[in-house]
Amino acid sequence: MKKIIIIAYIWLFILPFFGYAEKGIHKQPMQQLWSMPGIQEDTLFSGNTISVTDYGAKRGSFENAEPAIKKAIEACKKNNKARLVFPKGRYDFWPEYAERRNYFISNTSSEMECPSKIKTIGLLFENIKNLTIEGNGSLFVFHGKMITFALDHCENIHLQNIQMDFERPTMSEMTFREVSDTAITADINPDSKYAIVNNRLRWYGEGWGMENFHAILVNPEKGTAFYSSWSPFHKAKAVTIATNQVHFTGDFKKNSFHSGEVLSVRDPIRDQVGAFINLSKNINLKNVSMHYMHGLGIVNQFSENLHYDSVFVMPRPESGRVIAAFADCIHFSGCKGQVTIENSRFSGSHDDPINVHGTHLQVTEIISPTILKIRFMHPQTYGFEAFFADDSVAFVHSSKLQIYGSNIVASAKLISENEMQIEFVKPVPRDIVVGDCLENITWTPSVVIRNCRFERTNTRGLLITTQRKVLIENNEFIKTGMHAILIANDASSWYESGPVQDVTIRNNIFDNCGYNSAPDNFVIAIAPENHEMVSGYIVHRNIRVENNVFKVYDFPILTARSTENLIFSNNKIIRTGFMKQQGGSRPQFNLNACKKVEIKKNQIEGFDAVTVRLENMIVKELSTDISVERVHTTTK
Repeated sequence: MKKIIIIAYIWLFILPFFGYAEKGIHKQPMQQLWSMPGIQEDTLFSGNTISVTDYGAKRGSFENAEPAIKKAIEACKKNNKARLVFPKGRYDFWPEYAERRNYFISNTSSEMECPSKIKTIGLLFENIKNLTIEGNGSLFVFHGKMITFALDHCENIHLQNIQMDFERPTMSEMTFREVSDTAITADINPDSKYAIVNNRLRWYGEGWGMENFHAILVNPEKGTAFYSSWSPFHKAKAVTIATNQVHFTGDFKKNSFHSGEVLSVRDPIRDQVGAFINLSKNINLKNVSMHYMHGLGIVNQFSENLHYDSVFVMPRPESGRVIAAFADCIHFSGCKGQVTIENSRFSGSHDDPINVHGTHLQVTEIISPTILKIRFMHPQTYGFEAFFADDSVAFVHSSKLQIYGSNIVASAKLISENEMQIEFVKPVPRDIVVGDCLENITWTPSVVIRNCRFERTNTRGLLITTQRKVLIENNEFIKTGMHAILIANDASSWYESGPVQDVTIRNNIFDNCGYNSAPDNFVIAIAPENHEMVSGYIVHRNIRVENNVFKVYDFPILTARSTENLIFSNNKIIRTGFMKQQGGSRPQFNLNACKKVEIKKNQIEGFDAVTVRLENMIVKELSTDISVERVHTTTK
């Protein structure tokens, strides 16, 4: 017995020094495993932690980590449950040796804007289950134009403790030092590479130049962002007068520029995205910082159960930059299950921080009583499968946004990049016509957005259109340029579906939102694009706006169209002096063709009068304790 014990001790304490692990596999500390009850020998020695440095990745070397990390990812595929570890440091990713895939991604680019859909991916995870990607606080730096990471047909993935940035962001930024009608001196951010060619400033990057320009003017002190123009600088004479300092001579009289403001400019073509989560399930991001993303942002497409916890889309403070996202921050197209975004911050985007929607496809041919041909209608959304066998489908009259039937998909296939053919288990409604739309109601998520902060965006804070339950609570919306929250639904412009059925907006702070969209600068807009209203038909239902604080410099607070069971109560509304009121006195609330609305018990400070404007609805559909203004109101 004593011999057995002595041999066991030798095995436990001497063997580790002889390197029992295979290359790239690190086991948990022996003393920890030994103390765990029920650990079997095969568990002790079947390690599943894979370090990228064991495959050749050199942190802090500035060398291309792609070849090494691709090998490490391949090793993960051989494990049922793997942990891919990046020892803390800097890792660089160059397009050379990066994976390339042909991806059609929602809301990105048209055939004319970007004919090729070949994407370059820094970290590609395909057909992988049960993987934890542990960054240990590392900084991933990307070069050129790339998707930072893609999860394609993956399941049970945890991505955590990582910072991601670009060596040369595709956003260029300069801060105005001195401004006059005929000259501007600007400090160029060191990350924004430029050259003076024939007395004109030209932006360039790693493998790209800029020929098309989309500009946003940011006032860091006020926290505002407005649409602007690169045109006066494009025409101006430019001279470098010091390191990263340029003097422009030209005509700036028509532009309202001021010292201290930052002009951010980019090419508008969305040829890549920030990250891509496609046809995947149970994806968790925790403590992930996206300091810059090229393209649309993190796009989640036909994926299920997505959890974002402590995700920060904002520039690194030491970069001196103000913009972190080329367009949206996080975009959900055709997802299902539970979508949760919590404890996160979004600061510095050229478009909406969060957008959740489905896609309306239009009927182009009724082939038989059970077979339809349908088409993607917006030029920037096409080429991916939008329906699958066993999905539930709603039939929608496009101009009315009226759902008039449902069915189950028997089979679905792409017959071209722009069209699908759908066969149903039973005949389609008899009143269907070419031009109507289909919405996939199986792929609609429940959404929770809480404990987040949204700031420094010239557009909206949230766009939410889903038929399932939505909870928006304990967030801060700080000076969003447009509506802090927009609930839309349309089958004529972006073709983003669908009708909401259960939305709670509570315990949030709305701070001077909507400043660049007057006179309709409502903080919350419920605005379905039903261009032809049907008497008695309602698009959105069951929306509660309760216990929020609205700090508003102007009059508009809430607008709603074709909405039933809308409650706005127990909110605090405070008038501020942030900006001058725009467009004259207007009602704080605007209701059009709504039913069963309650606006009561709100605490209001700083307004002489508060009114509700009614249109195309009878007075008895509103229960309120404030004055009512009737315009074109039905009197029955």
